[in-house]
Amino acid sequence: MSGLIGKKIGMTSIYDASGKQQPCTVIEAGPCVVTQIRTLEKDGYTSLQLAFEEKKEKNCTKPMKGHFAKASTTPKRHVAEFSRFEDGHKKTFGETLLCNVFGEGEYVDVVGISKGKGFQGVVKRHGFHGVGDKTHGQHDRLRAPGSVGASSYPSRVFKGLRMAGRTGGKRVKVQNLQILKVIEEKNLVIVKGSVPGPKGSILKLERWS
Repeated sequence: MSGLIGKKIGMTSIYDASGKQQPCTVIEAGPCVVTQIRTLEKDGYTSLQLAFEEKKEKNCTKPMKGHFAKASTTPKRHVAEFSRFEDGHKKTFGETLLCNVFGEGEYVDVVGISKGKGFQGVVKRHGFHGVGDKTHGQHDRLRAPGSVGASSYPSRVFKGLRMAGRTGGKRVKVQNLQILKVIEEKNLVIVKGSVPGPKGSILKLERWS
């Protein structure tokens, strides 16, 4: 597996060779710096730690300043690990990885934090249809959850029952998104379809080989 940390720029559409319009998402992928190489002997597992996006030195803690200084790079805002990085033993400490680790036509998994919707009812959160129509006096039951349990037995509400609550703001992975275009001079990767999160959110792009 190989990957990069990126930022969602926004959505647009492009035309393929057949003239069909394709909805797509523009992602700024990299540059990412290798700030740590974990090995099986020392850490018990293998992975690469990548850092992305510049950060003011005054906003960086002293331990993290030293961590980035070891890799001969400036403080970064986001750090993430990628396990089983292909050719991981060939990656050097402090190396900069660009969007050219991906190629057009390949498929990637994109991980991000979905948009937070706040506290929502069962209709928006779970797709409930409500109790019924405005008949027989049910003027206030259109978006109601309905019964949540019986009375004498079990005399309680089962755990995991779908009810109103906080919606969104969770880690979401969208798998097998095709890379339509790679613009190396601007570190942009254009993937087909949508990815989780608002504009400017941080994403992980993972390619499994």
